[in-house]
Parts: sequence; structure tokens; C-alpha cells
Amino acid sequence: MSDEVWRRDEVASPCIKVCVLHPDSKLCLGCYRTGEEIARWSRLSTQERKALMDALPARADQLKGVRKGGRRARTA
Repeated sequence: MSDEVWRRDEVASPCIKVCVLHPDSKLCLGCYRTGEEIARWSRLSTQERKALMDALPARADQLKGVRKGGRRARTA
């Protein structure tokens, strides 16, 4: 059986398993999505997923200076 059967043409989740929502911005510190966007991800169309993925890099600027990285970030 070919691996082709298991390939899917869909936009992969941006999740990096750092699932913490910032209390003020309500953005995930790992992937920059809102809690609502995370919850709806599996129901979004391909076009909606692509649009969201395009918007995520700009959101990173909103979280500049927010502590990330555990002890190393606190002691740096």
C-alpha cells in the first residue's frame, strides 16, 4: 500500500505545544491564535486556515517582551 493514501492536502496546525493564552491579548504564546481560533481549527476551510496562517506572524509583535522559555528566559 502506498503512503499516498495517507497524504492530505490541508493546512497543518501551527500548534507547537506551548498552549498558554496571554491574559491580556488572549493569544496563545506558542502559535499566536486565539482560544476561539484554536477551538475552531478543525472546522475551518482551507481558505480560512491559509488566511489565519498568513495573519499569525504579525501577531508575534503583540507578544514581544512576554516571558517565554522557562528558567532560561527568566535568568537571561
